[in-house]
Amino acid sequence: MVQRLRAGERPADRRHGVPPARRRRDRRGAAGVEDPRLLLPPAAAAHRRRRAGARGDDAVNLRNTPTREFDFILLLAAIGLTVYGAALIYSGSLTTYGSPGQALSHPVTRQAIFAAIGLVAMAAMSRFDYRLLGPASLALYVASIAGLLFVLAVGASAYGSRRWIEIGGTQVQPSEIAKVCTVIVLAKYFSDNEQKMKSLRVFATSMLIAGLPAVLVLVEPDLGSALVFGVIWLAMVVVAGVRPLHMLGLTAVVAALSPAIYAFAEGYQKSRIDSWLDPGKDPLGKGFNILQAEISIGSGGMFGKGFTHGTQTQLDYLRTQTTDYVFSVGAEELGFVGAMVLFGLFVIVLFRCLRVAGLADDTFGRLIAVGVMSFILFQVFVNIGVNIRLVPVTGVPLPLVSQGGSSLVTILASLGIVQSVLGYRRRRRRG
Repeated sequence: MVQRLRAGERPADRRHGVPPARRRRDRRGAAGVEDPRLLLPPAAAAHRRRRAGARGDDAVNLRNTPTREFDFILLLAAIGLTVYGAALIYSGSLTTYGSPGQALSHPVTRQAIFAAIGLVAMAAMSRFDYRLLGPASLALYVASIAGLLFVLAVGASAYGSRRWIEIGGTQVQPSEIAKVCTVIVLAKYFSDNEQKMKSLRVFATSMLIAGLPAVLVLVEPDLGSALVFGVIWLAMVVVAGVRPLHMLGLTAVVAALSPAIYAFAEGYQKSRIDSWLDPGKDPLGKGFNILQAEISIGSGGMFGKGFTHGTQTQLDYLRTQTTDYVFSVGAEELGFVGAMVLFGLFVIVLFRCLRVAGLADDTFGRLIAVGVMSFILFQVFVNIGVNIRLVPVTGVPLPLVSQGGSSLVTILASLGIVQSVLGYRRRRRRG
């Protein structure tokens, strides 16, 4: 059968050496019509093939999406939040400090200095190979625990809490540094035990890793920051692939112990819950700031009263207006539109971190991005929730916006580590 179908003699083009281009043109069935692909110079044809291949890969796998070594959208969103915060701090401190001028003690000046330090740290960490943090994770974790113990022993006290260490006239908050160190050590632990994530031992050990700094922060006392460590652990353990039965068991235990937890809570913690439920019981005391924040936000309307023209802010009815209640300042003076701009910037930061987690080449980098995103998201939710009376007062700052050097520098440095996860992926792909 095969022999009968074979040609009796070799084709003419093989015998006489007709160029391949002519054979392709003859198959098109259009005499004298050139194949447009044959008119392209070799370099252009190669470029076209590369573009077509890139488009095909992008459609199949997100991990093959071309990326830059530095996520400028994430950088611009972080800078936007920092500038937004500096503007609100200026307005909130105007009646007390006046214009910044040359005074280094002015809140805006100090915030600008910390922002510059944070941006330098972000740039440095973005060029640092994040994988080197893995071997150093245990040392970083131990150092952060030592810092928390040190602040309990000799730390500066304010508002009934011992949270800061005085270094050269600057207050450093070890709990902010401990958040990042906990993210790194958990990412290392989960990545090393990736094949054992269904084990109860791994689940329990990870709880102890996050629980130790949480307990030390709770003793300060700082319930809001202690809860941040729990959220970091929860987000990372879920992404790492925890066994659902373990999470259900933990949830049942926490629910069963909730009445006992409230019974043994500190007096100030119970007072905050009572004031949150009914601030009218003590309108000039514990409930004062809660009520004034509601008035500030409600009076802002669509476009606000104007920058530096908020009556609640400028007449000092709103307390701690550059820290815990900085969102109320923005809502009163910039209105609903200003609040939406703030939300939009936070959404950009969070989704860019989530994007890096999806593009990461390894579990360690993916979990770092998830951990950083989780504690930023939780702090945004809690701080704004306090301002709109969704949750009790906790003292958690609004990331990149509230006045505070430790929080600002730490978060910007954390975003630099997230940038490193993305940058390393690109550099390895180039190699």
